[in-house]
Amino acid sequence: MATIAALNLPDEVHRALCVRAAKHGRSVEAEILDILETTALPPDRVKLGTLLFNIGREIGLTDEEVAIFDNLRDKTPAKPISFDE
Repeated sequence: MATIAALNLPDEVHRALCVRAAKHGRSVEAEILDILETTALPPDRVKLGTLLFNIGREIGLTDEEVAIFDNLRDKTPAKPISFDE
């Protein structure tokens, strides 16, 4: 898991984060994490697989044709990129 340091955070922003965290009953770190997750990964975002599925339906692919593509696709989890090599 990655770590991020926020440098030169204005006092006003820090105070606002403290108030917001207290309001939600969690630590400032947990509040910041929630803000970042919600912003970077909004629940209503369109995922690539869903988008491609919908395009397939729009062009008239049948359930059988969709099943063929599903059986052909690589379902192996992607390996994270490493910059240490």
